[in-house]
Parts: sequence; structure tokens; C-alpha cells
Amino acid sequence: MASYQLRCQMLVKLPIEEVFQVFQDPYNLIKITPPSMDFQVTNEKPVEMRKGELIHYRFRMMGLPLTWTTLISDYAPPFRFVDEQMKGPYTRWHHLHHFKETVHGVEVSDIVDYTLPLGSLGLLGQPIVKPQLLEIFRFRQQALSKMWGGAESTDPQIYPVE
Repeated sequence: MASYQLRCQMLVKLPIEEVFQVFQDPYNLIKITPPSMDFQVTNEKPVEMRKGELIHYRFRMMGLPLTWTTLISDYAPPFRFVDEQMKGPYTRWHHLHHFKETVHGVEVSDIVDYTLPLGSLGLLGQPIVKPQLLEIFRFRQQALSKMWGGAESTDPQIYPVE
């Protein structure tokens, strides 16, 4: 299986509750995702962020219309939550959002473990997937920094997982 881990961090000088609130609202994903993806939350009712909540999305990747369903599998405000793909383009997608108060501000960490479809043939997709994910997370960090009036961030990185 072709498995990878994406990691990125930001340092935000705002209260942890305020930072967490931005991330826990799935409708904010529309604001922090590249417009070319035409990202939409498609739940019939407003999403109530909690453990066990299913969130449905529609978006475009390379011009192709895709759907995605995530499960909030862990929810511990204002310190962390996990969304896991239940239906979508990956074999596995596990995204840990972690928030930690430090003397310099709130450290926001994203750790995404993902596995590409098609077993070992998924390796062939990584040269396409990796730059797209890096672009999405770079855009996200820039959008969040603008939203918050500035934030320090690390460049997103992707590592193979053995």
C-alpha cells in the first residue's frame, strides 16, 4: 500500500477557543480551500460538530466532480478533533487537527495520514496527488493567516510511511 503523512503547523496569537472555533466549523472549509475546487458542504441539515457527526462534501479535483464523506471520530474541544474519510478518493484519510497553547501563541498542527487507492499501484498517483495536497494546504495556511491578521506557518511536507 502507498501510504503517506502530510504535516504542517501554524502559530496563531489568538485565544485557543477562537482558533478552534474556526476549524470546527466545516463551512469555513469553503473559505480556506482554493476556489478552483468549488468546495461545498452538502449536508441536508446544518452540521453540529461532535464525535460521530458525518459531513458530506462536493468538490472538483482536476476538473472532475467528486464527493467525500467524513466522520468526526474524535472530538475534544478546544484541543483536537479527527476527521476520517468514510467515502471519497482515498483508501484511507485520517486528519488530526491539534491545538496547543504555548507561551508564543496557539500551535495549530495538522497531521494527515492517507493511503492511495490501487495498492502498490497507488505509488503511480503520488506524483499527481502530492503537489495537489501541498497546494491545498499552502492555500489554507495563507487564507487562515489573512483571516487571523497574521500567523507564522511551516511549509506543508509529505512523507512516505513504511
